[in-house]
Amino acid sequence: MIGKTLGMLASWTLFRRARRPERTWDVIAWWESRRIPYNLIVGASGIASAIVMLMTGFVTEHIVGEAIGVPGSPFFAMVAVIVYGIMANICFTAGWILELLSRRIWGSRAEAFGEIAFTWGTLGSVLLTLVPAGLTVTVGAYRILASGWKN
Repeated sequence: MIGKTLGMLASWTLFRRARRPERTWDVIAWWESRRIPYNLIVGASGIASAIVMLMTGFVTEHIVGEAIGVPGSPFFAMVAVIVYGIMANICFTAGWILELLSRRIWGSRAEAFGEIAFTWGTLGSVLLTLVPAGLTVTVGAYRILASGWKN
């Protein structure tokens, strides 16, 4: 399944280079031209994660009396989203820095580094962004099942 997903992603032009980068600025430009799509992809994952968490919170509040997965403070939630976005973009920037270092160290053997790093980095960022929703659903389901057994 993962192999097929990666193969599909690798075929998208977003994850491929049209030509070999000649200069440092070519590498940086390739990465930076993907920053907005990356942020949109990770942001959409964050919105999906938040929706799942809110839905879980509404369901668990109705069934067990506690809104699991809903932060107590909207301010805290907004700060967390902003910090997460900043950290994701720092990691994104590390992608082209690491590519430049790998090209300096390994030369032509590092040719595919950028495409591979961007593909895996985007996939990893999406999965990491979905983790809170998965944990919330797991904990919520457990609490619902546990409350049903106690009654």
